[in-house]
Amino acid sequence: MIIQKLKYSAIILLFFLGACREAPKETPEIQSTVSQTDSVQVETSEAEKNEASISEEEEPFVLTEENAIDFFFDYQKGLPTTRVKLTTSLGSFTVELYDNVPYHKANFIYLTKQGYFNNTMFHRVVKDFIIQGGNADTKETARKRREIGRYLLPPDTRKGYKHHRGTISMPSSEMDNPHMLASPYEFFIVVTKPGSYHLDGNYTPFGRVVEGMDIVDLINQQPVDAGDWPSRNIYIQKAEIVN
Repeated sequence: MIIQKLKYSAIILLFFLGACREAPKETPEIQSTVSQTDSVQVETSEAEKNEASISEEEEPFVLTEENAIDFFFDYQKGLPTTRVKLTTSLGSFTVELYDNVPYHKANFIYLTKQGYFNNTMFHRVVKDFIIQGGNADTKETARKRREIGRYLLPPDTRKGYKHHRGTISMPSSEMDNPHMLASPYEFFIVVTKPGSYHLDGNYTPFGRVVEGMDIVDLINQQPVDAGDWPSRNIYIQKAEIVN
């Protein structure tokens, strides 16, 4: 009788120990499955976010004849009195832009902030008359113009400004242009003493040199070829807003 009870107790003990050994096998499998599922869900979620962000990207903004005036009308609102410093390969000078010539002021500030003038040149120098900048025969300048857009600015000649020495003004476009619309990418500065007043009424003064007129004169003194292009390139290394 005692032997039978011992056998019975031994059987129960073996069964209990066997159950204890089997239990741990299920826990890591469950944890592993949960971990893999979380990883897949995160990756899917990130992929969906990337696709959504790509689909929501807008086309780059480009100025055109149709939208330029409206754009600059809004852009010039609240612009403070502004000075722009131009650092050239011959030194630097600063121009102050007139507040009441809003489209031309806004255009010059916009191009400056877009980095357009950086690495362009003073490509035309007429002795004792003007220096003209904002162009360059480089792929970089052509690319910048394509990315910013193709447009012209209307003249704004009735604000009382004259082409005194040191005046910065807009040249007219080389396109068929009976209304003297301004080429937005270029500008010229008068060096004539006391000024070049025969330009009044045909071109739009939009600012004046307030610092560094000696550098403007130095640029105007450089040797040029038969087409008024400087014999040695004169770069606008950087244009920046200074206030």
